Amino acid sequence: MSFFHVFGFGLKVGHLLWMLCCWIISVISMNWYLTGGIMDTKAGLLGDGGKMCLKWWEKIPMNISKIRHHYYQYIGSKRVRKTWWKRLLVSWVVGWTIGSLWIFWYMSSQANEKRKETLASMCDERARMLQDQFNVSMNHIQAMSMLISTFHHAKYPSAIDQETFAKYTERTAFERPLTSGVAYAVRVLHSEKEQFEKQQGWTIKRMDTLEQNPDHKNDYSPEALEPSPVQEEYAPVIFAQDTVSHIISFDMLSGKEDRENVLRARESGKGVLTAPFRLLKTKRLGVILTFAVYKRDLPSNATPNERIQATDGYLGGVFHIESLVEKLLQQLASKQTILVNVYDITNHSHPISMYGSNVSDDGLQHISTLSFGDPLRIHEMRCRFKHRPPWPWLAITTSIGILIIALLVGHIFHATVNRIAKVEDDFHKMMELKKQAEAADVAKSQFLATVSHEIRTPMNGVLGMLHMLMDTDLDVTQQDYVKTAQASGKALVALINEVLDQAKIESGKLELEAVRFDLRAILDDVLSLFSGKSQEKGVELAVYISDQVPEMLIGDPGRFRQIITNLMGNSIKFTEKGHIFVTVHLVNELIGSIDVETESSSKNTLSGFPVADRRRSWGGFRCFSQEGSASHFASSSDLINVIVSVEDTGVGIPLEAQSRVFTPFMQVGPSISRTHGGTGIGLSISKCLVGLMKGEIGFVSIPKIGSTFTFTAVFTKAFCNSDDFKIQQINSQSNAPSSEFHGMTALVVDQRPVRAKMSRYHIQRLGIRVEVVSDLDQGLSSLYCANTTVNMVLVEQEVWDKDSGTSALFIYNLKKIDCRVPPKLFILTNSSSSCRINSATSVVSSPIVIMKPLRASMLAASLQRAMGVGNKGNPRNGELPSLTLRKLLLGRKILIIDDNNVNLRVAAGALKKYGAEVVCADSGRKAISLLTPPHHFDACFMDIQMPEMDGFEATRRIRNMERNISNSIQNGKVYAEDYGNILTWHVPILAMTADVIQATHEECTKCGMDGYVSKPFEAEQLYREVSRFFPINFKGEFVERT
Repeated sequence: MSFFHVFGFGLKVGHLLWMLCCWIISVISMNWYLTGGIMDTKAGLLGDGGKMCLKWWEKIPMNISKIRHHYYQYIGSKRVRKTWWKRLLVSWVVGWTIGSLWIFWYMSSQANEKRKETLASMCDERARMLQDQFNVSMNHIQAMSMLISTFHHAKYPSAIDQETFAKYTERTAFERPLTSGVAYAVRVLHSEKEQFEKQQGWTIKRMDTLEQNPDHKNDYSPEALEPSPVQEEYAPVIFAQDTVSHIISFDMLSGKEDRENVLRARESGKGVLTAPFRLLKTKRLGVILTFAVYKRDLPSNATPNERIQATDGYLGGVFHIESLVEKLLQQLASKQTILVNVYDITNHSHPISMYGSNVSDDGLQHISTLSFGDPLRIHEMRCRFKHRPPWPWLAITTSIGILIIALLVGHIFHATVNRIAKVEDDFHKMMELKKQAEAADVAKSQFLATVSHEIRTPMNGVLGMLHMLMDTDLDVTQQDYVKTAQASGKALVALINEVLDQAKIESGKLELEAVRFDLRAILDDVLSLFSGKSQEKGVELAVYISDQVPEMLIGDPGRFRQIITNLMGNSIKFTEKGHIFVTVHLVNELIGSIDVETESSSKNTLSGFPVADRRRSWGGFRCFSQEGSASHFASSSDLINVIVSVEDTGVGIPLEAQSRVFTPFMQVGPSISRTHGGTGIGLSISKCLVGLMKGEIGFVSIPKIGSTFTFTAVFTKAFCNSDDFKIQQINSQSNAPSSEFHGMTALVVDQRPVRAKMSRYHIQRLGIRVEVVSDLDQGLSSLYCANTTVNMVLVEQEVWDKDSGTSALFIYNLKKIDCRVPPKLFILTNSSSSCRINSATSVVSSPIVIMKPLRASMLAASLQRAMGVGNKGNPRNGELPSLTLRKLLLGRKILIIDDNNVNLRVAAGALKKYGAEVVCADSGRKAISLLTPPHHFDACFMDIQMPEMDGFEATRRIRNMERNISNSIQNGKVYAEDYGNILTWHVPILAMTADVIQATHEECTKCGMDGYVSKPFEAEQLYREVSRFFPINFKGEFVERT
């Protein structure tokens, strides 16, 4: 990183710090100035400090504008003297310099503390290991003393001699890692000396001669040494390890150090250490650990005198301190980083160095205590680092960096203060613009809400009356017209919703619902919506849904319909010839199967026109990658991932415009907007909705060939439970194909496999078995050779118009088929004007024309009329569903409040359809009167926007009234019998309005409403909302209120 990068970063950080500091100083100083005289109240400052702080804090929000004014006036203006700014700058620099020095000191001390902790850890580890190794050696020497007592003194003759002792000690040397030799001296009384010397064959030698002549310790001869002087007892060495065999015959009691060691050992019964001294022969510094060997019958609680009398000898272990400590330290690391010294500090004034050098380059030192089992000898280990500590570069760089930043901040200090005035002016202007923008945003929201309300209110009447018209006795054609009108009305509402959805998307408040829905019924409705436009253009419109897609799913059907409508609407706009083909599959079908038609060959398309290869539209989807598919399908077996493609043969999208297809309010070009219209937000909303459905969307487009949009969506598999399924079951019975078609057989004549497959799909939905042939000749052969009776023949318009002679011959032969009822002939066409039935054929028999796009309801109606089966009225108009629905709210009394008479009729008709008793009123005051306890209403639907008193105020008064009466009943002020024996009054009130903004929802909850129904509403929506408040018994029926 260059110096300029560092400098630029420092300037930015410094600027931010300075702005923050200036703001804090301004708040404190200006509030001080505004409150005035705070420092004069010294007496009350200590006693009432809390109250004053609270008052000071409360005044800050109220004085923000004054603070800014004074901040500009006293700090940012020219009134400030240059000397004041210089003093402030010097104070800033000095303060940060002191702060940098403190940071350097603090970080250096932290590094030093860490270095101390490291030294202490390493020193304690070495001391612990040395102490543990010494304890191991001491324990083994003590065990050897017991062996000698057992096998030498307790047996006669002795089982141990010098050779045996030397071999044993040599072989077991690894168990005494710190000893350099072991020797045993026997206790000999003066009376036993002569016999002992005669038995051993040598004379007991004295040791103090060598101690007095240390220069001759290496060139002595045992025979030349003086005999031990006369004394009460002796301690000659009789057994010794080979490394110290030169001390055999030496009297341990004749040496000063050894004598003190031996006497203390036999009195205490424990191991005793000597002070460090130079050992014989080796001249190395060492110590001797001595254990007394007692007779076997010595009690454990013997007195010192008893121990002395029971002593048989003394076992000593020789330790070469320097070599043994060096060997131990080398085991820890190949490269030592610290210096170790071992001291005997029994005499604190004159400590004896046992190991190490006193030279050190670092004054840092740690002392670890050593315990070698002898309480009278005190040892310690002192550790130092070998090298001096490194320079504290982190502390240096950090403190210097902070100082540099502070200096940079000081450098821009003056320029920043001079710009504060300008910034404040800009801030005031910006605040004014912000207020204007917020006001415009509020106005826009109010405008959208008003327009939405004013359009939704009449649309509620239109759609409601159409829905009521569907419940009258209509034939199938009339029903189809009513459905199309309903779909168009819903499309208008969808357009309003689209604008509101874009606002919700921008604010992040768009959410999906999860309800049961029939995907096939949704696509049939969308086909009905666009069928007129496609027939007018002569464009073939078709839908195919794979059999593997479940009948019922759980998701948001409205948003799914919105995506399909947006994509198909765009295709209808930009397609003048060819086809628009919608396909729905499961994602794993396309992953694991090659049967799905994805080729772009003109022979294998719906209309014969070439199309863009749809595989390229989903090529980048995560669900088709190995990681995406594995993780997605392994997450839950109940998730259904569908993939929907909308293929068209339109003008395509120019290459330069494809990158901005999903950008809101963006058109391909101005000419497109003028020619076809539209807001340009449909695709952006669709992309957002697909994302909320945990899916992906993509497209492929070739100019002058066409476009294919593909998206995925994740739904949940629907299960049969809850009372909602009862409604869904009734509706599914209404939408189900007529049972009169079951067992029939149809022959489809179509030369295009994709189109034939689509036709077969729709005919099979009616329960009809389907056979497919490619031309009329094959059709005749199939009719004559078929084992089953063919009830109907459906010929594609393209095949029928191919050869009029063949068509006439086909009709003629069709009448000659030997069967009781000849097959009915149907022509499948895109436009009534394109169907050419020549006069020759019309004389014989006129085939029945079925207009495409094919969908279950219209196809069933056409076949019913032609085949003479079924009723004139659709089951949806019959008695059975009506009787079934009338049981759902039977016995319930519901109040509807709305100032619009049409809305009252629509809501009342919808609820009466479910068997409810409905009472209507047109104002909030009447609602209060009707809902004053006691009453017999089970629920209330209340409009929000009404004259005189709106729904919010009416609900508040009703809730207050219910609350007062309930409290009076519970307090015993009134009798419950006078209020229907109901202790707590609370009638469910559901809002019923055309406002769909979030604020309205929140206000409904705040005033005490229990739910929300948006206009335009449907009968099922009203039932679903109100049924939540009614308990259901085990039979699935609502329980009467008591």
